[in-house]
Amino acid sequence: MDIVIEFYLDSRSGVPTYLQLAQQVRQAVRLGILGPGDQLPTVKEVVGLLAINPNTVLKAYRELDREGLTEGRRGQGTFIATTAPAQPPDGIGRVRAALQRWLRQARAAGLDDDAIEALLAETVRTGSSERAA
Repeated sequence: MDIVIEFYLDSRSGVPTYLQLAQQVRQAVRLGILGPGDQLPTVKEVVGLLAINPNTVLKAYRELDREGLTEGRRGQGTFIATTAPAQPPDGIGRVRAALQRWLRQARAAGLDDDAIEALLAETVRTGSSERAA
């Protein structure tokens, strides 16, 4: 099986590991990286990659199952549900390319990952309040 999503953990985030895994699946579906019928890595694969407790992975997968985003198939694995959104919004490729250009500019300006995340979060926050006004 080709692994479509490769999980990563941010130990500094303060977010529980199982929630990080679940959020990464949600984001991958939202962005069209994962679509209906795609298989998630097995618990064993995730445990091997991240060196975490299998129960942590199971908890994340159960949460996604409860949300209806995934469906577990006994003996086969966990799959993105057929009811999940199939395609990302139109234009996401152009937005991703623009964002990659912006990231290169931010790094060239000397910003590290923490500064980039802070700037992005602050911009989203203030942009949301401007739209509401």
